[in-house]
Amino acid sequence: MVNKQLLQPESIVVIGGSNDIKKPGGNMLRNILAGGFDGGLTVVNPKEERVQGIKSYSTVEEIPNADLAILAIAAKYCPATIKTLAEEKNTKAFIIISAGFGEGDEQGKKWEDEIRETVNSVNGCLIGPNCIGVITEKYKGVFTAPVPPFNPKGCDLISGSGATAVFIMEAGMALGVTFAYVFSTGNAAQTTVEDILEYMDLNFDPEKDPLIKLLYLETVSNPKKLLKHASSLIKKGAKIAAIKAGSTEEGSRAATSHTGAIASSDMTVRALFHKAGIVYCSSREQLLSVAAIFNYRKLKGKNIAIITHAGGSAVMLADQLSKGGLKVPEISGPDAEKLKSFLYPGSSIANPIDFLATGTAEQLGIIIDYCEHKFDNIDAMVVVFGSAGLFNVENVYNVLSVKLEICNKPIFPVLPSVVNAQNEIQSFLRKGHIHFPDEVVLGKALAQVFNTPAPQSQEISLPKIDSEKIRKVIDSASDGYLSPSQTVEILDAAGIPRVHEIVESSKKNLLKALENISFPVVMKVVGPLHKSDAQGVILNIANQEEAGETFDSLMKIKEAKAVMVQPQLAGLELFVGVMKEPGFNHTILCGLGGIFIEVLQDVSAGLSPISKNEATEMVQSLRGYKLIQGARGQKGANEAIFIEIIQRLSALVEAAPEIVEMDINPLIGTQESIIAVDARIKVQKT
Repeated sequence: MVNKQLLQPESIVVIGGSNDIKKPGGNMLRNILAGGFDGGLTVVNPKEERVQGIKSYSTVEEIPNADLAILAIAAKYCPATIKTLAEEKNTKAFIIISAGFGEGDEQGKKWEDEIRETVNSVNGCLIGPNCIGVITEKYKGVFTAPVPPFNPKGCDLISGSGATAVFIMEAGMALGVTFAYVFSTGNAAQTTVEDILEYMDLNFDPEKDPLIKLLYLETVSNPKKLLKHASSLIKKGAKIAAIKAGSTEEGSRAATSHTGAIASSDMTVRALFHKAGIVYCSSREQLLSVAAIFNYRKLKGKNIAIITHAGGSAVMLADQLSKGGLKVPEISGPDAEKLKSFLYPGSSIANPIDFLATGTAEQLGIIIDYCEHKFDNIDAMVVVFGSAGLFNVENVYNVLSVKLEICNKPIFPVLPSVVNAQNEIQSFLRKGHIHFPDEVVLGKALAQVFNTPAPQSQEISLPKIDSEKIRKVIDSASDGYLSPSQTVEILDAAGIPRVHEIVESSKKNLLKALENISFPVVMKVVGPLHKSDAQGVILNIANQEEAGETFDSLMKIKEAKAVMVQPQLAGLELFVGVMKEPGFNHTILCGLGGIFIEVLQDVSAGLSPISKNEATEMVQSLRGYKLIQGARGQKGANEAIFIEIIQRLSALVEAAPEIVEMDINPLIGTQESIIAVDARIKVQKT
């Protein structure tokens, strides 16, 4: 529970403070002093009378009351120390930088639990243990370096890893990224990243508070809280980018369905971020690039002008922008020809605009003015300008600095010469700007920001389904996969169109039922998890005689219980599925179906409940979307029905949260209909 004592303490005690600044307690105290903390400051160190000029006490019992306690002592001493502080010294906020708790062994976990109970008993706030600390406007409570100057308009940083927070701050400062509040949650024994985000949301003032929030998550401890408060903050005007580490699950799940084979925690986290409007980042480098983009004017269109004197960099950037769905449109016409007249012979204005290695500051200013005022098909500019070490480029960067201030279209400066133009870059940064050292990283980050949607509405209308019938089936089912008859009941109750089928374990009964069925048909074994792998799917059965022979061969397959017969349909094979990650809402997947689901893995994912707009975006983001539309003379599938099926699947799992895994593969799609051919549903109620 974040409180005033953590953010704005009137008094701080550093337990384990030292004169040795190479020790965490010593460096923590030095940073607090250097940061200008103006409240009461005391130290507990039984070996010293004064520590860095501050009065030192031998025991906690001797100190005056303190709002905030920072502990840099061995883990085994922390529980008793915090109990004394909480019960006798009116302390309501605690930062434990010490390690040796839950990340270590069972005893450490017990100490952690004991501390949390003590802090909760006084409605206090605990940060850590095993963290680097906290930076606020009031104090610099970290033991690491560098300590960034507090900028109320900088980035808030909330990190589950202390070391990663340091790396982010260090790299960000070199780019010109500034920081405001920094929280390192460590083991998060009480206060998690989500709790801090909740506090920021509930107390958000868009006129005073930092608008940019950067998150580094090693776990998502409360997905619903993260979704709720990130969405709320973004709707209020904040911008959020995040890294979720540890997203692969190699070997942690035995894949018993196509969905299980392709779904991952990373896919679920991406779906959560997408729904919340959080920009997903895969590295610290990308996170900082996104933070820098957030600091510039908002990109409102896809069309980018690349302005440079380095042709190779322009080509790499253009390729990356194109991969991300942005465009580098051709620039032509009378205005383009007029612009060319201001440049040296050999310059190109087609876009990228290459004004050669000999290009001047004046020429750069003219190019920017033309992109700003003359070229209506340009939404933003990327200026790539370095130095070969032949001349000073400060005049160029001065022009760029002025244009950044006065132009309405966003300009993103790539200044790659961090050695040759080091002094000029530093001068540029001192004016309050941020630069990008690598054009490809910028291109990727720019596309990621542009393609991240606004937060989805929390009020989502789903199709009507027969929830009562669904609950009746689920409540009567055992854990594991539903039977074919139960699966059919569920599909029908959810309103998902399916192929009519015959399931028989008796050859005589099967052949009798086939008297009313038109050939050709498909015959499938019932029992094995993967019918195709067991060679349990036979196509093009043309008559009763073939059907009888096929029945005999299918029933010889290991684990065969029966045989299913379906009409053989023609059309585009599609796929929808469900995966339930612990703590998250259900992840809904869609893509191309049949055997290609695991081969191509062209799938998109959304977090339930899924709106019609979200389902539409899922379908249209598929690489194979043109096949759904119809390509090269081939008829496609009914997109509207596909979107409705995705929504109906979402409605189904909202009614039956016990569904942990589900495949409908394939769905056979034509322009008139989409029909489920095969489905598997796994439930888990315990």
